[in-house]
Amino acid sequence: MKTRLVTALLCLLMPALALAGEYDLTVDRVKIDTGDFVKEGIGYNGKSPGPVMRFKEGENVRINVTNNLDEMTSIHWHGLILPFEQDGVPGISYPGIKPGETFTYEFPIVQAGTYWFHSHSGFQEPDGAFGAIVIEPEGREPFRYDREYVVQLTDKHPHSGDRIMRNLKMMPDYYNRQQQTVGEFFSEASQNGLMDTIRDRMAWGDMRMMKADVEDVQGFTGMINGMGPEQNWTGLFEPGERIRLRFINSSAMTYFDVRIPGMEMTVVQADGNNVRPVNVDEFRIGVAETYDVIVRPKDAQAYTIFAESMGRSGYARATLAPEEGMAAPVPQMRDAARLTMADMSGMPGMDHGDMDHGDMAAQGDMDHSNMSEMDHSAMMAGTSDPFYAKGSGIAPTAANGGKFLSYADLKAQKPLYEEREPTREIELRLTGNMERYTWSINGVKYEDADPIRLKYGERVRFKFVNETMMTHPMHLHGMWSILDVGAGEWNPIKHTVSVQPGTTVYMETEVDAPGQWAFHCHLSYHAAAGMFRKVIVEGGPDSTQAKTEATTEVGGDA
Repeated sequence: MKTRLVTALLCLLMPALALAGEYDLTVDRVKIDTGDFVKEGIGYNGKSPGPVMRFKEGENVRINVTNNLDEMTSIHWHGLILPFEQDGVPGISYPGIKPGETFTYEFPIVQAGTYWFHSHSGFQEPDGAFGAIVIEPEGREPFRYDREYVVQLTDKHPHSGDRIMRNLKMMPDYYNRQQQTVGEFFSEASQNGLMDTIRDRMAWGDMRMMKADVEDVQGFTGMINGMGPEQNWTGLFEPGERIRLRFINSSAMTYFDVRIPGMEMTVVQADGNNVRPVNVDEFRIGVAETYDVIVRPKDAQAYTIFAESMGRSGYARATLAPEEGMAAPVPQMRDAARLTMADMSGMPGMDHGDMDHGDMAAQGDMDHSNMSEMDHSAMMAGTSDPFYAKGSGIAPTAANGGKFLSYADLKAQKPLYEEREPTREIELRLTGNMERYTWSINGVKYEDADPIRLKYGERVRFKFVNETMMTHPMHLHGMWSILDVGAGEWNPIKHTVSVQPGTTVYMETEVDAPGQWAFHCHLSYHAAAGMFRKVIVEGGPDSTQAKTEATTEVGGDA
């Protein structure tokens, strides 16, 4: 009888055991060859990017991470919904992984799609500590494809992350190689008139900023799947096949505008979630975002995957071809982007050098009531959407007048949550001081800020008001972000939301994950300089808040 009972229990457990997947990762010092330069970096299993980790929806995964570095490390599973103790943020989720130690992550896979993983310790991520995640769905996809490729973008710089941060603190425009020239002044004067040009330059001078302040860090080599433009990563195809390209932007600081000349792309996923298919010629992928597209090359020729930076200071390039060794022409980069007053919402009081809210209120230069009135509904009905402001100096237009993807084009394939009114609204002003290279939320840096406290079960509406001249990709860990594009229950579900200069963007969150979570700008040096918050979700089925705060308030890097 006892034997039969044990056998029966084992039979019941067999399906669960079969769903468990075990994986091993090592964190190592590696050499990174961009084709332009070779540098020491950090990678996984001996290389950067690390391996493509493949999971299945519904399985339980166990990942053994061994730290071969001489410093602490961590791994964050970007976009994955999991228990907060497994989220991998030192000082918030757990203490981190000591040198020589192995830490085992264990969590269920409750989603499908394209995601990625990276270190959340110091500047290990911009130094190469990242990799891709592909999760197969339990059921069938709502779209067809014959083969697939991960296309993981990054911006590799000759300098280490620590050195870049020191240089930015010393001189914020240290890496800005696209300063305005005397020739550009005379060209503008010829086109717009001398006095108007002088007044324009004086207005920018009053704000202590420059039209070229689009990217903080230039001088990088764009890479795809660990290969620079000259190394030319190549994915093979048979003419007529449908190819799924899983684009991941693992850059430290760079937004990329992506196109494949001669081929239309159909966007089918954003940040791992299915969207209604959108045919585009080009799309902008923010730092930490993912987009899945389907392409169908009909001819036996090579096609260039071309990703140029938003500031037009560099590019990544790869090839789709029927045979190895084939290549297609590489497009010329377009003219360098310039900010305009439209980007700053025409507010001359926007102070590039002194943007802390308290300082601006004292100066009286900025009317924050006007800033607050730039609400999403007005933007959608008028001249801009939450990402691409028409008439803006950094707003993209597709090459040859084609279709450029907008956030407003994204509609959920199937709603993840029932539509309901938010229980409250939280305003998060994205603030900074470029001259001191500090970045903050509501004028307060991370180390000086109180946590954002949420109640389990509520629905919170976050209002982002970008009071800076930079575009910020805001990432909330552990919970989905419902981006308000005016589509009601069909609003897209994302894990990273970009907020352009001088705009207001709304997102809503179902607070369904107890514990402690990170919430930050995903530009590496902005997060490190203070644009970061801890979120504490109180209550829930496993409410252990007192224990949580006591055990995780140790060490940790933002």
